[in-house]
Amino acid sequence: MRVAFLGAGTVGAAAIRLLQRWPQVCVTKALVRDLAVPRSLGASPPDLSADPEEVLADADIVVELMGGVKAPTRLMQRAAAAGARLVSANKAALAERWDVWGAWARSGRLGFEAAVMAGTPVVAAVAHTLRGSRPLALHGLLNGTCGYLIERLELGDGFEAALAEAQRLGYAEADPSLDIDGIDAAHKLTVLARLCALPELDWEEVRPAVRGIRGLSPERLAALERRGLRARLVASLWSEAGRWRVAVRPLALPADHPLVTVGRGRNALLYHGDAVGTVLIAGAGAGAEATASAVVADVLEAAAGRPGPQPVELAALPAEVSGASHGASHGEPLEPLEPLEPPATP
Repeated sequence: MRVAFLGAGTVGAAAIRLLQRWPQVCVTKALVRDLAVPRSLGASPPDLSADPEEVLADADIVVELMGGVKAPTRLMQRAAAAGARLVSANKAALAERWDVWGAWARSGRLGFEAAVMAGTPVVAAVAHTLRGSRPLALHGLLNGTCGYLIERLELGDGFEAALAEAQRLGYAEADPSLDIDGIDAAHKLTVLARLCALPELDWEEVRPAVRGIRGLSPERLAALERRGLRARLVASLWSEAGRWRVAVRPLALPADHPLVTVGRGRNALLYHGDAVGTVLIAGAGAGAEATASAVVADVLEAAAGRPGPQPVELAALPAEVSGASHGASHGEPLEPLEPLEPPATP
């Protein structure tokens, strides 16, 4: 199977190297912006090109790791029209252009495990194993940058100093707004919600309920700690008054809450279903090798002819409508969590 890459940066290069372990696939070409940039692409590197048409020609599987929305969507449309299977880690395009990407997902032609929590297998779990239960709620730590910044604030660093250190270490982009304003986590939440409860959830429905971690300070977090609470940026889907709700916001959680005890530096998804009860999935939510691992898994699934994760066919009924139980036999539902309100405007 001939594999073409759209993007061969840090994650793309790692995935290209890993795929050389598997004889059933061959990475033939990769699209790059600058041919002069040195890249570590393993013992059998693909041909590099700045011409998308050249890269897409004759590819059986196309892997998109460019980032952004418009250009990747346009190029993946060309690949899909040519009959290629598609793999992507692009949560922004998945969330914002579901009118295009949703058709590929529903047909099983798209693999996107790496779009949420890197190599930690939450997409497959929500789309397959957990589908035997009616969803009641999910709560996730879906952004590693915010997790790192909160950790530094808990240790006493100021917000700007913590952000500068995160940028120096490569944990945060030069423009960190997608992370610290909660947009990245909201993109991932939108993807997960479509897989388990709301197949046609529109990004514009999610965006107004998103708030990031600006305004947090070591003083505020120390005050919470004295009350036995910890701050986390939590992305949630839950039902209330007979309808589904989605939100991303900083919450004050009890110190023994699963999203706190999972430990620093880890992403996590807490899923609650009527039959399965509460399931916690945790692991690395970022990093080139971890993300590349999920990309490779999707490529191998595509090469074997197996379908990618598909959204639930019909919207799930909220618990209040379906009569699903939050009974103690599967653990009590999550207690109401305390929002961290932004500081008052002077």
